[in-house]
Formats: sequence, structure tokens, C-alpha cells
Amino acid sequence: MAKVLTSIKIFPLNPEGDLSKLKNEIKNKLPNEASIIKFDEEPIAFGLVALIAHITIPEDKPEKINEVEEALKSIKDISEIQVLSSTRI
Repeated sequence: MAKVLTSIKIFPLNPEGDLSKLKNEIKNKLPNEASIIKFDEEPIAFGLVALIAHITIPEDKPEKINEVEEALKSIKDISEIQVLSSTRI
């Protein structure tokens, strides 16, 4: 079965926040059938670093991406999210 890979830019609320802790919280909040492939870090400005989460979901369950976005928005240490791309793999 094919999967969909979605890359989401995640802006932390606090520039001095612990990115390792935030990564673990993201992994724990993801709904079933969604999984992290990897995280990238992208410097923004003035010490702020955004995370780019590369997340897969099953192709036959496109509603899962909405669940992923809602899970990310529920994390108090995240100020904003932005979907960068979505592609079938």
C-alpha cells in the first residue's frame, strides 16, 4: 500500500525551548497510523529554529492529515504550523 509523505514546518513558541523535548512530544501526540520519518531543523532568525517534520500516513486514509494537524496544534509549545508539501511515496 502506498503512503503519503507530508512535510510540515513547526514554529516553536519559545526560541530557547528544548527541541528534543518538542520532538518527543510531537511523536507522542501523533494519531495512530501516522509516523515520523525524520525531523530537520531550519534556522529562521534571532536564534529561532523551526522544525520540519516529515510524516507519513496511509494513502487510503487522507483524513489522517487533518488529525495530524490538530494534534500538532494542541501542543502548547508550538506557535504555528505550515504544511510545506505532500506527495505520494
